[in-house]
Amino acid sequence: MPTGKRSAAPFTPLGFQLVLLRRMADHNPGLVEDARRQLGVSIADMREANRRWQAMIRSPHARSAASRYRSVLGEPESAVPRRIGDLECEARQWALPLWPDLRFEILVGDRGAVWNEWLVRAPGARAPDLRTLGDLAPWSCTVDEAARAFAPARPLQGSAPTRWGLAFTAPDADGRRREVVAEFTWGLLQRTAVGDR
Repeated sequence: MPTGKRSAAPFTPLGFQLVLLRRMADHNPGLVEDARRQLGVSIADMREANRRWQAMIRSPHARSAASRYRSVLGEPESAVPRRIGDLECEARQWALPLWPDLRFEILVGDRGAVWNEWLVRAPGARAPDLRTLGDLAPWSCTVDEAARAFAPARPLQGSAPTRWGLAFTAPDADGRRREVVAEFTWGLLQRTAVGDR
């Protein structure tokens, strides 16, 4: 990501990936460092991308979230109607090079309101085989995959708008059922806390 004059270059998909990574660095600095090197950018680039993103969403002239994602990521790879309970929305997805098996998805409701924004498994990509605690490695699964694998899962309030939590039980390597709290950032698993049932 080029540095230099701050307002000259448009915000890019690369910059958006750095925004996602910046939030994930709180829990997994090692994985984020590896991803940053893979993208060929510096820590300063990541900070600058986050600064520009925050300025964009807090600007008094900010466009809607749905328009903002389109301007940064381009036309969605797919846009399909989806029903959630009695509500209808449109699910829009974009590919991000850093996570080829995932898609960034937003759910857009009436008047362009964005209900949700997170990473989900790409259509046709192989979902992880989640059976035990050992399968719950950071970045291994998405919120909905963990919720399905360890149903019934109870959603928990996240510590920030881009964070979610799930509480469920899962067997350890010895088959003993354990209480688990899993934390997700932008829909991707970051860490788990395990207790006794």
